[in-house]
Amino acid sequence: MSSRTYKDAVDHLNSLQSNAAVLEALRASGGRSSEFAIPEMLEYLGRIGYSPSDLNRLNVIHITGTKGKGSTSAFTDSLIRHAMPEWKVGLYTSPHLVAVRERIRINGAPISEEDFARFFFEIWDRLEQNDTRANPDTSAKPGYFRFLTLLAWHAFLTLKVDATILEVGVGGMYDSTNIVPKPVVTGICALGLDHTAILGKTLAAIAWQKGGIYKEDVPALTVNQPEEAMEVLRQQAIDHKASEFIIVPPTPGLSDIKLGLSGAHQYQNANLAVHLAKTFLRLKTHWRPQNGLVAARQYPIPLTNTQPGSSTAHIPSRVLIVPCSVLIFNCTNGRSGKSFLAAMLAKAAAQLQLYGRSDDASQFFDHVVFCTNVTYADGGFKGDLTTLAIPEADLAQLKTQHDLASAWSSLVPSFPNDNIHVLPSIEHAINLVRELRSQHAEKQLDVLVAGSLHLVGGVIEVAGLSKVAL
Repeated sequence: MSSRTYKDAVDHLNSLQSNAAVLEALRASGGRSSEFAIPEMLEYLGRIGYSPSDLNRLNVIHITGTKGKGSTSAFTDSLIRHAMPEWKVGLYTSPHLVAVRERIRINGAPISEEDFARFFFEIWDRLEQNDTRANPDTSAKPGYFRFLTLLAWHAFLTLKVDATILEVGVGGMYDSTNIVPKPVVTGICALGLDHTAILGKTLAAIAWQKGGIYKEDVPALTVNQPEEAMEVLRQQAIDHKASEFIIVPPTPGLSDIKLGLSGAHQYQNANLAVHLAKTFLRLKTHWRPQNGLVAARQYPIPLTNTQPGSSTAHIPSRVLIVPCSVLIFNCTNGRSGKSFLAAMLAKAAAQLQLYGRSDDASQFFDHVVFCTNVTYADGGFKGDLTTLAIPEADLAQLKTQHDLASAWSSLVPSFPNDNIHVLPSIEHAINLVRELRSQHAEKQLDVLVAGSLHLVGGVIEVAGLSKVAL
């Protein structure tokens, strides 16, 4: 291969995505049996030259949950880095906003394009050179997320990190991250039905899946859960022979501190992160908690005997609060867009009331834009943002976007039809915003982008905001 740049790596990575037709067939069939998930991942790991025990060298904090696992991972990363500033700390999360290398961070920063490309092709070559498979039905190369998980482990092992915060992708029991034999500590955030209710799963079934990350002789932590879920987690801890099962108690003083991530729910995530970090440091160092502070972003969380520093707990564009007059929105095909929009309007109304304002939440926006996640007006994607999961017919007819526009009209019947825009790409949406800004140069034009993280990433890219947002 003559060229092995970051772009080449991303192009190769995108070739591992499943297209919309394959995904639909998998959904219809119930998906590949979960019994193959872990054995296949172990086989891929062996083919690139590692054994499961090698992963124990990463000193893993393994985190899952329905809500908050990304935030908890970010808080935990910040706390560990501030408590042990001389350490090299790895963080693996998903998805990414603008560049896929955001998923793999060292001391808070994404690995460089050069390192990503180098590690990527080292794994790619090893898989091609060692194609022996125990099961001939196993794909020669892993899928997109599995490959990135292997890449993260290879990068962290090569760079010799001292600690790794590992966020589960989906579920827990059969997730590709769940082959570390002995993490240092495991934690489960709030459980709910948000992403799985449509699959007919019960809360108990979800808890069983998430509790699958608990390991023998490893502390098993969780936030307070509904009793149905808590009983299952408790039993999972017993079945997996966890060293202890802990429902994390409140951290004194935490609720009085302004966190680096917005939202009241973040205090539960930060509290779990504090206990994960404390447990990790107790087991891996001679550190003991004293009366002191450690920073989550620029704000302190009680944890260590060090002074607040520059560590940050930051997830780009997960939570941004701005006054808005234009809404740009999209959501994944098949999800209930009308429910999402209704919930957003209800939340806006509640917030306006909270701040003593009499504004009509339905008139909060002057314009609403429903566009696809396609990056550019010519129909192309930025390499890092490429997705093959959108049905071609849906894209051609903008079915999802027209459905969203109809939902908005039914929710806000008084909203002017001329101010509801259905557009084929993110670039079209940004061009519209720029046009509106030129028409209303006398006043500030604020924009809210919501519904899809892929949409947010695309807007950041097309609007040229990468350096500001990330």
